[in-house]
Amino acid sequence: MGSPIQLRLFEHNEALAGAVFRLIKRYEDLFTVNREPSEVMAINRAAGLHPVRVSPPVYQLIRCARAASLLPGSAFNLAIGPLVKRWKIGFHGDSVPPAAEIQRLLALTRPGRVILDDAASSVFLADKGMEIDLGAIAKGYIADRVRDYLRREGVSAGLINLGGNVHTLGAPGGGWSVGLKTPFAPRDALIGTLRVADKSVVTSGIYERYFERHGRRYHHILDPHSGYPLDNELQSVTVISPDSLDGDIWTTLLYGFGVEKGCAALRQRPDLEAIFVTRDNQVICSSRRQFQFTLLDDNFRVTDSIA
Repeated sequence: MGSPIQLRLFEHNEALAGAVFRLIKRYEDLFTVNREPSEVMAINRAAGLHPVRVSPPVYQLIRCARAASLLPGSAFNLAIGPLVKRWKIGFHGDSVPPAAEIQRLLALTRPGRVILDDAASSVFLADKGMEIDLGAIAKGYIADRVRDYLRREGVSAGLINLGGNVHTLGAPGGGWSVGLKTPFAPRDALIGTLRVADKSVVTSGIYERYFERHGRRYHHILDPHSGYPLDNELQSVTVISPDSLDGDIWTTLLYGFGVEKGCAALRQRPDLEAIFVTRDNQVICSSRRQFQFTLLDDNFRVTDSIA
């Protein structure tokens, strides 16, 4: 999936570990847009031509991603593929597109033009040139399926880390300690640690994939309304939730909302909590019902929700 994958179990069980990695590979082969074949690639190739019938996991995930994309003011957009491909942030050949090209591509990123047929389990991209990109949500979905599989296999304690999507099972030693990375610092530098149990911890940050041109930094979290990287007070957002899929969706939504509006939105979702790291080194917790946070870096200061 273009990310390091870590599985931690409390027993030596090569068969179980192998089954987990085969499960991950099976879902990756369905969702990827980076190579042929995949069901999502088949949808994209048929844009403007005809609907494509897909398997239940792909249809379920696209249906969820479309709903999140159509929320008022949403920064989430499953149809953002043409812009992601043009910017190439995090890949060879990244560059700043001309403004006219961004405007042209924006017309191909309207989530309402992703037409779903529940009866046929088919997906149709209404305009030629449209492309679905599930990169912002697929890892969360897969992490949840790994959790479900491990539970069915009787695993009471374990951890799966899909490149920043951390899902924990159980509470060994009183809970899992998950690091909150310091932006633009060495890989092992931490702002602090979260202690959680049976929760997902998903972090998205502007330091994960970016490039610099003429003294300006361009990161991979694109604003679907402007076509450019989101530009606000945030450096990272971490979401603590029962399901990793919600973590994926809400890190993107909260980036678009910003701190104040994001904290207000979370008041309507008591099952979710977030930690915002701002450009002026504030660590703002929406609440602390489901985790404990320990600050390790004195360059940052912790405050609670400002909403």
